[in-house]
Amino acid sequence: MGIRHDNRIIGFLKDELYNEVLDEKDVKQFAYYTTPRMSSVSPKMRATLKRIDHTWGNGDRFYKLAEKHYGNAKLWWVIAWYNTTPTEAHVRIGDLIQIPMPLERVMYMFNSPRM
Repeated sequence: MGIRHDNRIIGFLKDELYNEVLDEKDVKQFAYYTTPRMSSVSPKMRATLKRIDHTWGNGDRFYKLAEKHYGNAKLWWVIAWYNTTPTEAHVRIGDLIQIPMPLERVMYMFNSPRM
């Protein structure tokens, strides 16, 4: 599925509450990713990265920032993770958002959180 899903547990929804939907779709269960448990970025990790400061404004979205700085909108979650803001609803106009760079180093840190 992608790097951020590599260590996720897959759950199976087969509760009686959903029998009608399961029957309608002619399936026995639904598979889903459980909520991820991500480590935060330590001060030691932050010290090894460059950051681009961005003041959150009207119309800003994590996916737009990821497209602009990483060339891939699907990497929006990297910016959210680094800033400990799970969704755009957790950001207010005027808040400082940091875009961590270089991406290769950030991805290494995400996959090796015990630095």
